[in-house]
Amino acid sequence: MIISPPCCCSPSSSSNIPPSSSSKLRVPLVLSTTALSTRRRHVLVSHSARASIHITASASASAELSHTRTFLDATSGQEKKQKLGDCLYISLKPWRNCTTTTEMQDNVFDSFCKIDFEPLKVFQSDNPKADEVVLSNMRVTLNRVLMDVREPFEFSPYHKAIRKPFDYFMFGQNYIRPLIDFRTSYVGNISLFSGMEEKLHQGENVILMSNHQTEADPAVIALLLESTHPKLAEKLIYVAGDRVVTDPLCKPFSMGRNLLCVYSRKHMNDVPELVEMKKRANTRSLKEMALLLRGGSKIIWIAPSGGRDRPDPVTKEWHPAPFDTSATDNMRRLVEHAGVPGHIYPLAILCYDVMPPPAQVEKEIGEKRVISFHGVGISVGQNISFHEVAGALEDTEEARTVYTRALYESVSRQYSILKSAIHGKRGLEASTSAVSLSQPWQ
Repeated sequence: MIISPPCCCSPSSSSNIPPSSSSKLRVPLVLSTTALSTRRRHVLVSHSARASIHITASASASAELSHTRTFLDATSGQEKKQKLGDCLYISLKPWRNCTTTTEMQDNVFDSFCKIDFEPLKVFQSDNPKADEVVLSNMRVTLNRVLMDVREPFEFSPYHKAIRKPFDYFMFGQNYIRPLIDFRTSYVGNISLFSGMEEKLHQGENVILMSNHQTEADPAVIALLLESTHPKLAEKLIYVAGDRVVTDPLCKPFSMGRNLLCVYSRKHMNDVPELVEMKKRANTRSLKEMALLLRGGSKIIWIAPSGGRDRPDPVTKEWHPAPFDTSATDNMRRLVEHAGVPGHIYPLAILCYDVMPPPAQVEKEIGEKRVISFHGVGISVGQNISFHEVAGALEDTEEARTVYTRALYESVSRQYSILKSAIHGKRGLEASTSAVSLSQPWQ
């Protein structure tokens, strides 16, 4: 039985703020890196001494209440950030005697200590509940991570989002929601999402060929569609790399999404001894995907680049990473062989500001995470048919390349429009004849 520490907030707590009110919320959900790093060093130095100390429930609750009040009463951003670390440290106490090993506990600390923040955007909120939202979301996140350390969750090749008894989907939504500035966020071609819903209702399949920017992409998509197409976002199945189901800080968020788990090409050869195992696992996942598509009414998101976008090392500009031809072609053939109609759409995502990846691809699990508050955007283009774009070409390899290029160029054009709207501050005026921007939550 998993032991839950006190003050574990449910997804329906104060962190569940609708877009209309969170549009004013300028609070990246981060914890004090400095404070928690200090606490971690203290824990490592005196583990054996602290193991013999038994804190009564009333004393622990009293200490937590005291630290919570101190945090809520703090006036400066720097003071709040330090007090937040103290509050979370108190929340760790009930776990100290039930966590199986010191090493596991250290790994959790390592993951949390690598969270950083954009300091000018911390605790700048017009919402009177902002402080409570930060504390609530960070406590529930820490709780879920530690629960998984205590009893690790194993993902199957096809993982269905866990909604009961704990709603991991809403947990992820509530964590990312306050990072989005809805006032400067946009959706391109919202009517096409309505068309997708109709195709799904008719038993047909929908594939979204997309660029990939952050670990928050699934939540960003769902939040921007929440007011108009909430069921579509909940049905989405994401083709996910192995890192999001193994990183201790990622796992609770991944548990709330429908996933087809694969090993990314970028990390296939990280450990030579595991290459064959990874290939066999990917084969199993492809079989699962084929079965799902044969059943119809499936919507699947895939990033043919094989990983997250990265800024140009020279210009520091962000662009969608190039699509891998074999990835797009494999997906296309699976759709065509499913026995039911399928439609492939190019989807652009711009959200790197809220949680940018490391500048370089890292082999080790447990990357540093920088979290901020910013406008984001998604845009979908018209369905692109292989036979219309490349069907007349006799050379198979050329046809595959032409089709991949058509998908990638559509994503790149839409990305440029989102960039103009958000970073160029043109807003809705950035719309074109091909991409109509809107803010459906308004």
